[in-house]
Amino acid sequence: MKQGIHPENYRFVVFKDMSNGFAFLGRSTAATKETITWEDGNEYPVIKLEISNTSHPFYTGKNVLVDTAGRIDKFKKRYEKKK
Repeated sequence: MKQGIHPENYRFVVFKDMSNGFAFLGRSTAATKETITWEDGNEYPVIKLEISNTSHPFYTGKNVLVDTAGRIDKFKKRYEKKK
């Protein structure tokens, strides 16, 4: 591993899946201004996720289409064949 290129300021943060409310504690260097009180009573920064392994169709086995920002409609509109 090269020296001096990896971040040193890892801290505990809570990652929260906004599609189903699932949250888990991990470590990250990502900056955030929001905080949340975790199960252990401590307050941690929170990073909001659009999708995680608890809501992704590959991991859940369900063919549920998750379209949080209308990306599929934008794609179809942009690349649809003109008549």
